[in-house]
Amino acid sequence: MEIIIQPNAETASLIAARVIARVVREKPSAVLGLATGSTPLAMYRELARLHREDGLDFSGVATFNLDEYVGLPPEHPASYHAFMQEHFFRHVNVRPENIHIPDGLAPDIPAFCRSYEEAIRAAGGIDLQVLGIGSDGHIGFNEPSSSLASRTRIKTLTAQTRSDNAANFGSAEKVPIHVITMGVGTIMDARQVLILAFGEKKAEAVAAAVEGPITAMSPASILQMHPVAKCITDEGAAAKLTRTDYYRWVYDRKPGWQKV
Repeated sequence: MEIIIQPNAETASLIAARVIARVVREKPSAVLGLATGSTPLAMYRELARLHREDGLDFSGVATFNLDEYVGLPPEHPASYHAFMQEHFFRHVNVRPENIHIPDGLAPDIPAFCRSYEEAIRAAGGIDLQVLGIGSDGHIGFNEPSSSLASRTRIKTLTAQTRSDNAANFGSAEKVPIHVITMGVGTIMDARQVLILAFGEKKAEAVAAAVEGPITAMSPASILQMHPVAKCITDEGAAAKLTRTDYYRWVYDRKPGWQKV
């Protein structure tokens, strides 16, 4: 795993956006796996700016979102459908028919999850998957103890995750208990993974994922096994890493063709 430590979340987000822009420019029909929450907001703003000012073209891109709450209609302000429209899709030219977000109202959730996996395969697989990391090490909504070989499915949220997501609902009690999420195995199938982590509250989770043992109790730790994974953090999220000097040394001395 490549560790990229930046002074703050803003500069880290600019690097993340450049990584995605390179993928899209090199493969105009790229398939992107997208994440929600506060972590990728600055990245989405920069991608929108690159589209608006530099002509970054998303017209051939297909997208698959990681997850959605069960029971929320797409128009609900706290749904991930609404989030993606507000913060990304309405600012770029991704075609509506190429946008895929789990259906929280699916009448047959297991059947929907199978069809979501089939749609990813039919699109040719995910070229780059964007991830955040939970304070307990979850990726997507794969909570600690999730199978590291899991596929898209329904999951029950922990009390910690519901508390972390309470701001969009008014209280933790109003956060849905169940979600549809891509599985860890689905995430690992992506050709490239980009994990973003900002703030001291994520420091323990980042240290466990990057330098700890690979374990289902820290689902993000499986990314150590991914052939092309980049972890981009700010100083706060990197605070508990033990080899920060080495990570900075490596990043500062990358050959020109590797830099973004």
